[in-house]
Amino acid sequence: MSNKKSEDLEMNGMDGKEFGEQESFLLKPAPHDWAPVDSSMGSALSQLKNTPGAAVLAYCFSSISMTVVNKYVVSGSSWNLNFLYLAIQAVLCTAAILVLKRAGFITDLAALESGKVKRWFPVSVFFVGMIYTSTKSLQFLSVPVYTIFKNLTIIVIAYGEVLWFGGSLTPLLLLSFGFMVLSSVVAAWADIQAALNGTGHSGETAAAISNLNAGYAWMGLNVVCTASYVLGTRKFITSLNFKDWDTMFYNNLLSLPIMIICSLVTEDWSSANLAKNFPAESRYSLLIGMLYSGLGAIFISYSSAWCIRKTSSTTYSFVGYLNKLPLAISGIVFFDAPITFSSVSAILLGFFSGLIYGYGKMKQKEQKNQVLPTARPAMSASSQSQKDASNS
Repeated sequence: MSNKKSEDLEMNGMDGKEFGEQESFLLKPAPHDWAPVDSSMGSALSQLKNTPGAAVLAYCFSSISMTVVNKYVVSGSSWNLNFLYLAIQAVLCTAAILVLKRAGFITDLAALESGKVKRWFPVSVFFVGMIYTSTKSLQFLSVPVYTIFKNLTIIVIAYGEVLWFGGSLTPLLLLSFGFMVLSSVVAAWADIQAALNGTGHSGETAAAISNLNAGYAWMGLNVVCTASYVLGTRKFITSLNFKDWDTMFYNNLLSLPIMIICSLVTEDWSSANLAKNFPAESRYSLLIGMLYSGLGAIFISYSSAWCIRKTSSTTYSFVGYLNKLPLAISGIVFFDAPITFSSVSAILLGFFSGLIYGYGKMKQKEQKNQVLPTARPAMSASSQSQKDASNS
């Protein structure tokens, strides 16, 4: 989904630096031709905007609600129009960005240029892969299991940063990775046991296991696509001088024709299939969910910038990790995911691994700030000659 871009970029180690455009959006005064607001209402709104707790709650609500809504839309027994769903999201998100720009909330939105389009297009392809595999994973896996396995993306991104951007891994980060893998193994075990024990016939058991296997396969592809998207974004976002709104605009606009073509080629648009995907009893709720999911990317961007502005990038990162627990619980509440000792243990292990990872990233940042050199260190003659030889 469009919102997954904001969620997954939390894991790339940028620590909120990319939110400058969003902060300027939040701090921009209202246009003078707007109708004046009642003083008491304006005072209440001003007080609410300056409350850190409200900012944190808004970010948590936007993240949790988007995942829950996406799970609801793709969970129909006959649902098979994922590309169409994603295309609708892209249209709504792009339209919302253009409306905000026209209203004056977004300034300096990057114009469409052929050079930028060519360089950013591969990133948009990975963006499509990321959100498509995300919907397929949610279609076959429960929200708690999806949330736990999503942590594995952090590991792939971290090692990608080590290979391509000169990143480093501390013992605390490696410890958190171990807990992430352990929580995923426990979650998979709990899921398989629930499938084996929750059905009475061998045919039903085989179907349940088949669904799980499909879900894990899509989840594995999602980890690869998400890591590729995040690392690709990090590579090109600086060279193209993109801000967050630019990234969202280019991603949704360039991905739209890909999604439409894929939907026309691979999905059934017949009236009979549309009727199966949008049954009369749930048609309006599905459409409302799609509308919310399309506009939710803007809500997440706003609440993310609000949270950073009123707290800090470190607090924002920790809230993102802490948010995994209520997100997993929401899957149990709204979708009746099985509650067993193993499933609860997996959720707690995933939550604990996120805490260790967040603390490890904070300590790593502190160490970098402490050892930042103030002058260029002296280099021996042999070292200098080796460097010159490698550069020649």
